[in-house]
Amino acid sequence: MNKKFFLCGIAAVIILISMAFYCTPIHKSLRTLFAGESVDTSAVQAPLYAGISAQTYQYNHGIATGEIPIEVPPFFEEDVYTFLQGHRAWESNATWSGEWCMKYAKGQYFSGFGCGFCCVANVYSTLSPYTCSPLDVYDYAYKETGYTPSKANSALDWGNMKVILKDLGMSCDVYYKDDSYEAFRDQIRSAKMAVTLVSSANDDRLWQKVPGHYVTVCLYDASDDTVLLGDPGSPTNNRTRVPLTYIYDALKTTSKFQYLLVDDYTEANNQWLHDGIDEVWNAPAN
Repeated sequence: MNKKFFLCGIAAVIILISMAFYCTPIHKSLRTLFAGESVDTSAVQAPLYAGISAQTYQYNHGIATGEIPIEVPPFFEEDVYTFLQGHRAWESNATWSGEWCMKYAKGQYFSGFGCGFCCVANVYSTLSPYTCSPLDVYDYAYKETGYTPSKANSALDWGNMKVILKDLGMSCDVYYKDDSYEAFRDQIRSAKMAVTLVSSANDDRLWQKVPGHYVTVCLYDASDDTVLLGDPGSPTNNRTRVPLTYIYDALKTTSKFQYLLVDDYTEANNQWLHDGIDEVWNAPAN
């Protein structure tokens, strides 16, 4: 008798499990699959590992489409672009100079106003997978933004520089000089690159008779408090490591803003996707 009740109990459990399984969306999908019918996968309760796979796919898809920014990989001094702007640099065959140094626009030579375009080209060619020349940036600014060179002033202003860099996929913003050097140092250390506006009127240890000049800085080294300087106007200063305090002290305080920080690059936000330098230039030896 006990054995009979035991067997009946097992049978009841099997029936309940079968009924539960039969009513689940998974069983329905299996039945339709084996019956040759189409499967409505939206009704299937995905197991945990499938949910993780779906999340992984969405993440990878976001990277591929640029919806998720790709972290700019670590770079070193040899990876940094530091273009020169001056015609004397080109005439002396200085490395990083090019035909753009002889550009003449609206009564001015590129050597007199090209530092901002060199800095944008430095940022784009260093942080993105592409390269461009300062003249490419000039042409883009002239055609696609509100930049308008004139005899009085052909220099790139902060507003146009920010617009161009954002068009080129950069996450960036402009800032006032902080009263605290430590705060400025921390900003430079955390940013990928920075464009700073310096003036010899504020500090003349690196620049003399320079009312306003854009330079790039990056790769802060805490061991000696220095940065790699990209100085479009000086083959001597260009690509040297200088104390960050020199940059801080030389920030042009009469300007509306003093520096621009570039935090990241996102491929999907790059509206330009320009790649390559067509002008003749003195590229560094590999």
